[in-house]
Amino acid sequence: MARDTRVRRATQDRHDAMVALVREGVDSVDVLSERLGVSASTVRRDLATLQRGGRLARTYGGALARDVFHERSFLESERLNLAAKSAIAAAAVDLVPAGGTVFVDAGTTCLALAQLLVDRGPLTVVTRGLEAALLLSRAEGIDVVVVGGRVQPLSHGVIGPLSALALDRYHFDIAFLGADAVDPVRGLGEPTVDETWIKERAAAIADRVALLADASKLDQPAPAWLPVEPSWTVVIDAAAPDTAVSQLRERGVQVLVA
Repeated sequence: MARDTRVRRATQDRHDAMVALVREGVDSVDVLSERLGVSASTVRRDLATLQRGGRLARTYGGALARDVFHERSFLESERLNLAAKSAIAAAAVDLVPAGGTVFVDAGTTCLALAQLLVDRGPLTVVTRGLEAALLLSRAEGIDVVVVGGRVQPLSHGVIGPLSALALDRYHFDIAFLGADAVDPVRGLGEPTVDETWIKERAAAIADRVALLADASKLDQPAPAWLPVEPSWTVVIDAAAPDTAVSQLRERGVQVLVA
């Protein structure tokens, strides 16, 4: 048992060293073999393992380092950055028109906004977030509509053609979008193209779009991206780097720092 533990630890240490070398620009199997003191066949097996684990991307004769996207569950996300999400929600709620029709996305930052909408009726709220729908369904003066479709097991958000069909029947005074990642150039990042698609549909039928994201969403990887349009407003907390805020503003995006 002790020997197995030592072997696993040695393998893990070698994998960590390999990823570090690749990040430094060492991408040749032969050079990795020499630097790590193992055979080329061992390097190839390690690269295959690291590729399956998402830590490296294989190339012909070597590897490239890549960041790994990790989609947090709703329960995990709702415990993170609570103060930032509350500040963002407090800034965003002032964008809600009296008696209007608004779209509220899935996610914990949008749920923080939904908590502030409870006493803002009369209001029509269309949402793809299950938690937001349940919360607002108990509020007086709030007409809640949940779009149909397939429920994502981690985010509890609804996606798919049925969602788009429902959205196309509405017009929003403002659409509040969440994101798993935010990049000043690429836009908002999500786990799937389906999620960016449904956000794009909501944005297309809204007079105004506000992207709500705390600063931890910056510089994160994501499999799918939706550009942030110059007409959008990004509401972010004060921990956001000045460079990121400036880049967004240079693209014509209004940025509200909560």
